Amino acid sequence: MLKQERLLLLSDLMLLAVAVVWGTSYGVVKSALVFYPVLGLLALRFGITFVILSPALRHLRFADARTLRGVLIAGILLLGIYLCETFGILMTRAANAAFLISLCVVLTPLVEWLLLKRRPSRIEWAAVALSLLGAWLLAGDGAMSFNPGDALILLAALLRALTVCVTKRVMRDSALPPLSVTAVQSGVVAFGSAATAWVFTSHQQWQAVPTLTGHSTFWAYVAYLVLACTLFAFFAQNFAIKRSSPTRVSLLMGSEPAFGAVFASIWLGERISTTAWVGGALIVAASVLATVRWRAWRTSVAQA
Repeated sequence: MLKQERLLLLSDLMLLAVAVVWGTSYGVVKSALVFYPVLGLLALRFGITFVILSPALRHLRFADARTLRGVLIAGILLLGIYLCETFGILMTRAANAAFLISLCVVLTPLVEWLLLKRRPSRIEWAAVALSLLGAWLLAGDGAMSFNPGDALILLAALLRALTVCVTKRVMRDSALPPLSVTAVQSGVVAFGSAATAWVFTSHQQWQAVPTLTGHSTFWAYVAYLVLACTLFAFFAQNFAIKRSSPTRVSLLMGSEPAFGAVFASIWLGERISTTAWVGGALIVAASVLATVRWRAWRTSVAQA
């Protein structure tokens, strides 16, 4: 029993660390983009990740054609997510990006209804409405418009929701390890970003890689994105989900946008208005409302 409690505490701490890491990633990406363009940064980040995870590709020889096709589609969707997300971060505040990307939690039930024919519950509909109100307050500070960066982040959130549902449909009966899937997706994002950068060379997206000498700050950002925001985050999330209840997972991961906004305020000096904080809080609340299994929670409280 003591060992289980320690593992539960460790998993909680790891989930909280993932929320912190992913929350800070928006500010780190925005800082890295000062040194290197969007497509080049994506190619570097996911190219290094692909090389590190390449040993996991050996499991692909056991996968059937349907699974491989689905993993490839998921990789293409992930490429779209990071293109929208990173260009969006370039054009909007890191705090906005951190809050708006969490809309994927409440968009997922709608996409799932469309693709997997599961109708959203009343609580999920309420979460959608709450998150839309929060997004309106956050990105517009009460105005009836989003800037182009906010629109790209919202598109990235929609693509995230679509990716979750597509991956669920394809991998439902597959025994392919998640690490192998991550390796393929990283490769698709890396090669896709490099190819796009090569096509749009006139837009200065294809540049020489910064040298280690004289660009240590940039490489520190890249190392953080690869090691912390990709490799550690995926491992920690998989480790924790196996040992934590859905309620714990939802509450801890739901804090990601808050960490992102605080980090953007401290690291980048972004000014966040009271209205924007209220909008961000509504999005976090909507994420919790949409993901916590309230019926199971009420049952556990009644039995306590």
